[in-house]
Amino acid sequence: MASLVRKLEQFVRLSSVDHAILNRASTERVRHFGPRVDIVREGEKPKDVHLILSGWACRYKQLEDGRRQVVSFFLPGDICDVNVFILREMDHSIGTITAVSIADLSREFFDKVAAAHPRIVTAFWWETLVNAAIQREWTMSLGQRTALERMAHLLCEIWLRLRLAGLTRGDSCDFPLTQGDLADATGLSKVHVNRTLQELRADGLIVLKGKTLAVPKLDRLMRAALFNPNYLHMDHEGRQFDAVMTPPDAVAG
Repeated sequence: MASLVRKLEQFVRLSSVDHAILNRASTERVRHFGPRVDIVREGEKPKDVHLILSGWACRYKQLEDGRRQVVSFFLPGDICDVNVFILREMDHSIGTITAVSIADLSREFFDKVAAAHPRIVTAFWWETLVNAAIQREWTMSLGQRTALERMAHLLCEIWLRLRLAGLTRGDSCDFPLTQGDLADATGLSKVHVNRTLQELRADGLIVLKGKTLAVPKLDRLMRAALFNPNYLHMDHEGRQFDAVMTPPDAVAG
């Protein structure tokens, strides 16, 4: 839950009551999945909204012959499809990359939030709009960015999203994605992914060892990617909706 709250509070500061509501929802209906399995498959009827508590997952589409396109990555604190209840059936699949723990959020939870917790609703709308903005950037990458720009852009985005959730360590972060995952996300072949990563390494823009990514000079990687972070909306744009905190002495009085 901490990653979710930290991310939502990049937009609007929540009250202690808001925190309690989110904490309860994230601990009541928890499920665990192993790596490389589906949480939900295309064609299934959606029942709950999934909150990623730990681990990495992805949203993907797959053709009948097995070719797969990853259309987004889910990191701890991410919510999969806030408005999924509207759908009759899923039009995409969500699969794990690592072992994953999720909290299932019911329609009743969202009805309760909508009725009594406007700051959470506003933060969820922000989450939805940021996800749409990320999708636009991925489309731009597939259509216009070079292979190096495409890969550098994705790495910048993932690193910044992890930092927002409090999941970076200095200039490093966990990075469990395989070259196959990166190929499926960027529309490149595995050979091209390998060549591009080697070029980024040779230029000193990344250090990739095992399942750890280090970005020694984020500004240089951003320049190589032509990366503008504005689409992540990280600068507390919803401050006008912040909870009004009562001073401790006022409570005591």
